[in-house]
Amino acid sequence: MQRYFIYLAYDGTNYHGWQIQPNGISVQECLMNALSTFLRREIEVVGAGRTDAGVHASLMVAHFDYDEPLDTESVADKLNRLLPPDISVYRVFRVRPEAHARFDATARTYKYYVTTAKYPFNRQYRCRVYSPLDYERMNEAAKVLFEYTDFTSFSKLHTDVKTNICHITHAEWTREEDATWVFTIRADRFLRNMVRAIVGTLIEVGRGKLSIEGFRRIIEQKDRCKAGTSAPGQALFLVNVEYPDTIFLSPTHTFNS
Repeated sequence: MQRYFIYLAYDGTNYHGWQIQPNGISVQECLMNALSTFLRREIEVVGAGRTDAGVHASLMVAHFDYDEPLDTESVADKLNRLLPPDISVYRVFRVRPEAHARFDATARTYKYYVTTAKYPFNRQYRCRVYSPLDYERMNEAAKVLFEYTDFTSFSKLHTDVKTNICHITHAEWTREEDATWVFTIRADRFLRNMVRAIVGTLIEVGRGKLSIEGFRRIIEQKDRCKAGTSAPGQALFLVNVEYPDTIFLSPTHTFNS
């Protein structure tokens, strides 16, 4: 049985998130249906993580198994013909049989976009704020994240994870355009709703409603009710998933979206 990694992107606007849901269409379901149609058998797909409803990915990774050799370029082409316009496959790679899209990922990176401009063509990909934010103070608060590993305060309640420990290695606001700022955060793993909860709380810092010490106390209290409201999902993008080279069977697996 050969295992394959699929590198793909999707616009999450019309989906109830990555994971299959009983009450709406998901990206995982669409990908599984396309693979099953192409390979003419039921194919299970496992993703590198779960994105919430409306959240996008410029790079997601998933794996599937198949018991016959596949031309990876042909697979990517066929899947793109079968998938809807808002899901696109970049590449397909052969990996070791034990490789796992979720458990072997060493880091994930998200970007969150905030703008003060009303611009109709990016309303599905930006969070609009109606007054300027103090991004210098927000970056000071973001540095506090490096001092902690337990992010219970930024996790969705009643999830099935065994630990709320994450190691954040990058967290910074940078200016992209005159009216647009982007928050980039990288960690070994993320909790459900974690990035949106962090962004929502940092925006409270930027508005002057929360001090940097107050931000620290929220983390230390380990209570989701103490943190800010989660920022809207449509401005969040999964942009990278990283793996050790040793799991790939192809020497040319390196890929950037």
